[in-house]
Amino acid sequence: MSGLEASRVRIVAGSTVIVDGVDCTVPAGSLSALVGPNGAGKSTLLRTLAAVHRPASGDVLFDGDDLLALSRRERARVVAFVEQDTATETAMTVASVVGLGRLPYQSLWGAGPDDVVATSLEATGMSSFADREFATLSGGERQRVMLARALAQEPSLLLLDEPTNHLDIGAQLDSLALLRRLADGGMTVLAALHDLGLAATYADHVIVLHDGKVVAAGPTVETLTPALLREVYGVEATVLTNPVTGRPVLAFSRLD
Repeated sequence: MSGLEASRVRIVAGSTVIVDGVDCTVPAGSLSALVGPNGAGKSTLLRTLAAVHRPASGDVLFDGDDLLALSRRERARVVAFVEQDTATETAMTVASVVGLGRLPYQSLWGAGPDDVVATSLEATGMSSFADREFATLSGGERQRVMLARALAQEPSLLLLDEPTNHLDIGAQLDSLALLRRLADGGMTVLAALHDLGLAATYADHVIVLHDGKVVAAGPTVETLTPALLREVYGVEATVLTNPVTGRPVLAFSRLD
């Protein structure tokens, strides 16, 4: 597999250019992080990579296939997208919401017995919530249900916009550990992350977006350097090593 490849992606809203000529690659079977300051265009770029929105120009390929040219049903069997906004006005149980992820595989006659929903709930730690009404859940619980729904699609490419949003520290680590396992199992994962510490700990590849342009990309340790973080975020960064995991730890301070 060749992973996700986007080239010359330009996204315009009205007369405003949000993303300008972006080229980016997510290696197959990697957990990659999309990072950048607020307003850099991360969510907009993710929605375009997921083909939720079409770009003004550019190409988005996964394993050589043009995602923008696939039918909605075909694309849903390849890519799953977990957005930040998990609000719904429909009264549905958690199991029913996760079951929506199986729609791309259902015939006009409906679906037969399927244990994928149960497996997806178990993977996200939400099995005990299966019969709860989705609207009664907390923000963090909803986030985990939407991840379970995405897993129920059995995608080869998983895109996530701030998947740790609303989660406490323990749940954040659990979610990133799950994404790490999915990537290790062969799934290609790209997550927009606000927390650079989590990106440094879990991601093996990073794309840095700033003012709608990719300013750096590559292996995490080589890319999230103090010089880059000073330029993009305006902070001093010290790179340490976690004595337990051996992974980099980032410590920040204001510029003098």
